[in-house]
Amino acid sequence: MIDFEGRNVVVTGAGGGVGSALVQVLHDLNARVIGCDVEGADLSSSAIAERLHFDLGDDVAVADACKTICRNGPPCAFVSNAGWTRAETLSDITPDNLTREIDLNFRGAALMTQALIPEMRNRPGGSAFVFVSSVNALAHFGNPAYSVAKAGLHAWMRAIATEEGRNGIRANVVVPGSIMTNAWTHRIEEKPEIMTKVKRLYPLGRLVEPVEVARAIAFLASPWASGITGATLSVDAGLTGGNLPFLELISD
Repeated sequence: MIDFEGRNVVVTGAGGGVGSALVQVLHDLNARVIGCDVEGADLSSSAIAERLHFDLGDDVAVADACKTICRNGPPCAFVSNAGWTRAETLSDITPDNLTREIDLNFRGAALMTQALIPEMRNRPGGSAFVFVSSVNALAHFGNPAYSVAKAGLHAWMRAIATEEGRNGIRANVVVPGSIMTNAWTHRIEEKPEIMTKVKRLYPLGRLVEPVEVARAIAFLASPWASGITGATLSVDAGLTGGNLPFLELISD
């Protein structure tokens, strides 16, 4: 049984679909969860021990949040889960939304980890960073600015894993595919047939659930993954394992 033994674990995007599931999973594993999200996000879950509202695009707010996080000692794990995108295709990209999406999906996470690394070095039992990426970082499924930012998290993770391993710090990435969250509810309401079409892309024949992604994150953040660093773990119902519609097409 994974047991965080009351240690602090920081989660950004804690009010979202995956974030909420992760908060509960970590709480059930005896972590003391520090939940972070923007103003207005719902952080009312009783599984959250400490709540911080700030914008990852605000450098000063990020620095202040890191100081608050460490005031009672460094966390044993930091999960960069926050993510946001609106620009669907290249034609939707503007200088403003390019900056915004890179700031929220990469730059804020990079600045937070950079601030926390000195505090998390040489902890008894080690420390862990887990970055929640996306299949968009591995192949093009739309949202180019978001995809670039998520791909940047992979390089950042490898830098931490390589340079900080000697200091007892591990870093890994979880790569979800499409996740069955509220983001899909409105799509299904508008196009009831969309899920039938989307499911064909996935070898498991379905989208992954938030809790499935959360369990993978919790594992990599825990001592059970003590020998794993610099790794990428896909939780995508098989999407990146192969192209099922292509296989069916050439098999007909």
